[in-house]
Amino acid sequence: MSDLTQRFLFDDTDVRGELAGLDDSYQHVLAKHPYPEPVAQLLGELLAAASLLLGTLKFEGLLVLQARSSGAVPLIMVECSSEREVRGIARYHAEQIAPGANLRDLMPEGVLTLTVDPRAGQRYQGIVPLEGVDLAECLTGYFANSEQLPTRFWLRADGRRARGLLLQALPPDRIKDPKERAAQWEHLSTLADTLTSEELLGLDNETILHRLYHEEPVRVFEPQHLRFQCSCSRERSANALVSLGQADANALVEEHGGKVTIDCQFCNERYEFDATDVAQLFAGGGSEAPSQTRH
Repeated sequence: MSDLTQRFLFDDTDVRGELAGLDDSYQHVLAKHPYPEPVAQLLGELLAAASLLLGTLKFEGLLVLQARSSGAVPLIMVECSSEREVRGIARYHAEQIAPGANLRDLMPEGVLTLTVDPRAGQRYQGIVPLEGVDLAECLTGYFANSEQLPTRFWLRADGRRARGLLLQALPPDRIKDPKERAAQWEHLSTLADTLTSEELLGLDNETILHRLYHEEPVRVFEPQHLRFQCSCSRERSANALVSLGQADANALVEEHGGKVTIDCQFCNERYEFDATDVAQLFAGGGSEAPSQTRH
């Protein structure tokens, strides 16, 4: 499988790293909408970032990266579950997008929201302005401003493959002296800065780590696989209708000529419900309708 994250540790320092690569899942996301090239690249970088961040968290639930702006891309969002299932979407104004547009061009006055939504426990949300030259710099700034452990990102996507590299300092263990810790962090980060876009997108993990850190003792862990999976379903769509109440659900069906269609914005799946379906829902018969018009 080509869609994975892989963790590594520097044995003599208090620094960890993670590499992420998405091929098939990235292509699944792009296949759902005709994204212009700059939007497809930004969406790929966000997918890689969410995959990297998943490795920093220990929870069962959902991690969401969502950016909003007043520009050509008013919304871009990626979800990554603890089951390592990813999906993503972007909303854009095609006439405002120039070839080669960067983050600042696409999302002026933008804000990035990171949400951790565990199945059990408290929901967490952090917000950072999109003031960096690219998404990697914005995320690096988010960790710096939130007073968490120093963390850096390198993100690239080209419409075919999305890849990312993360370095993160760990709590003091092997090295206690603050100046020595800072020097080690600077050294490892500077080496990562030498990695070109072509190398990050084109080389396998083993080659990248050898290219950057062949003089460092690096311990590499088994890869963790990722896959595209949308969480929509007919049952969830039916629950949305039930939440309206029976009178409003019936009115909605009548307003739409006897059939209401609920579209998933992430995967373009369509779920149709007619009057018989709605009657069965409110009678407790479930979402698998007896009519011939069900999805």
